[in-house]
Formats: sequence, structure tokens, C-alpha cells
Amino acid sequence: MTDMVEVVIDSIRVSLMSQQRIVILREIDNERYLPIWIGTPEADSITIALQEVEVARPLTHDLVKNIFNSFDARILRVEVVALRDDTFYGNIVAEVDGRTLNIDSRPSDALALAVRSHVPILVSRSVMDMAGIIPEEDMQEEGEELTELEAPEAGSERLSVFEDFLENLEIDQDEEEDGGEDKE
Repeated sequence: MTDMVEVVIDSIRVSLMSQQRIVILREIDNERYLPIWIGTPEADSITIALQEVEVARPLTHDLVKNIFNSFDARILRVEVVALRDDTFYGNIVAEVDGRTLNIDSRPSDALALAVRSHVPILVSRSVMDMAGIIPEEDMQEEGEELTELEAPEAGSERLSVFEDFLENLEIDQDEEEDGGEDKE
């Protein structure tokens, strides 16, 4: 397992252009991220489990977890093991009757099981090296500047344009007294 890196689910994002979902995995003790495009049902399933939302009936990933439990199989961990032709490959590692099983899986399904079973999520070091992203320092600084722009101080000069506009706005005194009705 030394060729594996442990990650956590950092977030699930929605592409504004295509409405597709992306799960963002973050390497533990490092600022390296792995974005993986996933389907809407899998994204919803992961989100429901992360937020611990109670559902009336088991979802598909709850059912799979229940099947593992019924056969006294224990999920040990889930893995993202390969990236070939822009497709990620996953693996569910389970133990049953003292044997370790490797079950081929889409990463999104494996992740949905991991959050339900509270097991580690591992990514192959070669996959992280190929597709992992490290945010650049100057991008983080720009993000901090944007945050400041979004919430300017009340006395800021940026608001003076609106103050000038409001001061020069002419409101007809008759309209104001009559509640805005036209007189004709």
C-alpha cells in the first residue's frame, strides 16, 4: 500500500457549463487535489451520506452496503487504482471469511460506499501524479483579493458611486404623496 495516497472527499462541485458533477478528493496532509467527473445520482448519493440525511428507503449504495453486511463481509477501504484513456478505475477492498477480495468498481460507487462504511479512501500515487492538482500560491492570493472585493466596507469609496446616484435622483413630489399613482 506504499504506492497509495490517502485522501478525503473535499467537496462535490457542479459545473456551471454542463451541470455535471465533480468530486474533489484532497490528499491528507497535502494541498494536492484530484477532481473526478461523476454522475448526478452518485453525486447525490455521496452528498446524502456525507450530510447524514435520513432517507425513507435504502438508496442503491445503502443496499450494496446492506448486502455486504448480510454476507458478513467487511469493507476495508476503497481505492482509485488507475487512469486510462481519461477514465478512472476504482476498487473496493473487502474481507469475507478471512479472505481479502478486490471488487472492480467505478470510483464514484466506491466513494459512495466509503462514506457509508466510514473506511479510508486511497488513490494510486501514479494517478495522483498524473491527474492531481496543486493550487498555485498566486491563485490563492487572487482568491483572497476577490473575497475582499465581494464584501467592501460600508465607508468604502467603491460605494460612493451609488451614493452620488441616489443623491441626484429626482423623485416627483406629487408621486411620492399619492403613492406613485399617475394624475391625469
